[in-house]
Amino acid sequence: MDPMFLPGVEHNPKPGPYKGLIEQMQAQGAEYPQIWHLFAYLPGMTDHLARFTQELLRGPAPLSPGLRELIAAYTSLKNGCEF
Repeated sequence: MDPMFLPGVEHNPKPGPYKGLIEQMQAQGAEYPQIWHLFAYLPGMTDHLARFTQELLRGPAPLSPGLRELIAAYTSLKNGCEF
């Protein structure tokens, strides 16, 4: 997996669930969402973003979670974003 463009963020996680998830995925050699580094770096500031994202993609809605993920992935692709 390519490193982030923000090494100060990537290499300075604070204690919390995302730090553990990152370490677990790295130990397995698995890919994971790079935004987890931001969540681990500023957990108090990014909690609302994580909750917002989960509600947006997984909360009650007329579109299935899978279709919402597909729309998000397509939008990201069109914007040149890897998320």
